Amino acid sequence: MSEARPPSEEDDERDRRNANIFLLVFGAIVIGLGIWLVNTMVDQKKMDDCVAQGRRNCNPIETTR
Repeated sequence: MSEARPPSEEDDERDRRNANIFLLVFGAIVIGLGIWLVNTMVDQKKMDDCVAQGRRNCNPIETTR
């Protein structure tokens, strides 16, 4: 049987660095999803306001030339 060696300072530093990278990526994803969600909600509110006013053509079709 092999003996378990105690974690060294280098292992602790590597674990901390990996955890920080993971948290940074996770945080960026959460912030990106939050921004996307807020923009979607703002667009939906504009659409609801337009429809509630009885207007037509609330969502015009965009064409490219």
